[in-house]
Amino acid sequence: MSDNSQQQSNQPAFDIIRLYAKDCSLETPNVPAIFTKEWKPEIKVDFDAKPTKVTDESYEVDLRVTVTCKIGEEVAFICEVHQAGIFLIKNIDQETMDYLLAGVAPNMLFPYAREHISSLVNRGTFPQLNLQPINFEAMYRARKDQAAQEAAKNSDVANGASKDEAPQA
Repeated sequence: MSDNSQQQSNQPAFDIIRLYAKDCSLETPNVPAIFTKEWKPEIKVDFDAKPTKVTDESYEVDLRVTVTCKIGEEVAFICEVHQAGIFLIKNIDQETMDYLLAGVAPNMLFPYAREHISSLVNRGTFPQLNLQPINFEAMYRARKDQAAQEAAKNSDVANGASKDEAPQA
């Protein structure tokens, strides 16, 4: 039995320990005057995810989503949610860990953040706001691909410069 438990303890693991709202806010700087305007909103969504090591085998990922809604030049509302989670990660290589923390964990957190934002906006008596899903895993892969392309381009430029500088016979 001890061989089996030893083997299980060496297995790669990724799991949710806890999900929680870390911070939620709704700012309505131009209420009640904004309610008299024709509702043609301009919506801007900003987000980022920050992982922080908690213990040797657990990491917090804090997904910040900020929605800014303007009617013309006036801000109708700013809604910001920090949805966080603690994730167990053990026996996983660094590249896979980066993918889990920057792609998979934010994908798990975003539906909760969307719900908080929708609820807060609704409680402010604004029209319903449903944010479109965001694929953080695809964004992570795209960033990695772009970084690899830039590194290859910079390598080619550096190699080309050294070839140009080589003495001619």
